[in-house]
Amino acid sequence: MADLFDNPLGLDGFEFVEFCAPEKGLLEPVFATMGFTHIARHRSKDVDLWRQGGINLIANYEPKSPAAYFAAEHGPSACGMAFRVRNAKAAYEEALRRGAEPVHTTTGPMELRIPAIRGIGGAIIYLIDRYGDDLSIYDIDFEYLPNVDKHPQGAGFQMIDHLTHNVYGGRMDHWARFYERIFNFREIRYFDIKGEYTGLTSRAMTAPDGKIRIPLNEEGKSGGGQIEEYLRAYNGEGIQHIALICDDLITCIDRLKALGVPLMAPPPATYYAMLDERLPGHGEPVEALKARGILLDGSTENGDPRLLLQIFAQPQIGPLFFEFIQRKKDEGFGEGNFTALFKSIEADQVQRGAIAAEPVA
Repeated sequence: MADLFDNPLGLDGFEFVEFCAPEKGLLEPVFATMGFTHIARHRSKDVDLWRQGGINLIANYEPKSPAAYFAAEHGPSACGMAFRVRNAKAAYEEALRRGAEPVHTTTGPMELRIPAIRGIGGAIIYLIDRYGDDLSIYDIDFEYLPNVDKHPQGAGFQMIDHLTHNVYGGRMDHWARFYERIFNFREIRYFDIKGEYTGLTSRAMTAPDGKIRIPLNEEGKSGGGQIEEYLRAYNGEGIQHIALICDDLITCIDRLKALGVPLMAPPPATYYAMLDERLPGHGEPVEALKARGILLDGSTENGDPRLLLQIFAQPQIGPLFFEFIQRKKDEGFGEGNFTALFKSIEADQVQRGAIAAEPVA
């Protein structure tokens, strides 16, 4: 895939997301029920590699590590992410030149030193240039488990599509400028969502390679909503959800349900009754979507359907949750579904007593 615009750090997609927790046993069941396989252990640290398709998840329990300190502050959470780059040394030097804060990661004998910078909420952004068919970081720093498939297909998800952060009110512009300045991200979508009681704004950023997409959310002016609740539960800014992409969402969701993934409550039946009116000629099996709670968005203008199918799991790693999607030529984030999702989460907040049922003025 050719770069969309100037790519000063040579970005080339997500390599992994790193997770942490105060104790073992909190992350593993979540990964397993989404179809991930534990395939390798780090040679010298208490770190495990889980994989499905081209998605790598790292579970880091190493004592006195940045992950351990992060878990002490935030609980079970995503404490870092890695961007693939064409040349890690050059990318790191360019990031520092552009004002990034360096992170000095520790390594043991015969291990790679991975350059990294500080991101949102103190999380680490690693820069990786060993991946693909070449000798990867996992081949060097990890030992594969015996008789394990190194490339398990799992439930059928292939890549990380996007990774969304929640930030404090008034901070969305700051972090948008961070991604623009350091990596030359550009804004591709802007949402201003209002529910019955609360609201949020979201700024979707994309990298020059078109593979790394990072929406940023902040609480609406009314306050007291789901972003504010997340920030309290998480004890700071951080990753709200991670979207995994597949080629057949209906089949993949059936697999996830069989594995036991708890999904968010489906939208009301009227949502599906209005699909043909909202997206005439979409061609999707409405009853199959309704039976699974899958949302449909996009455009059908000029008889050319461009569609996005999406569904969300309930939070299982602190307030963080996963999204599962399928793209059919649509490159958006489900703008038409955003309000439906927002109101679904909001209704859950009202039911739990997290917010008072008083409509926004």
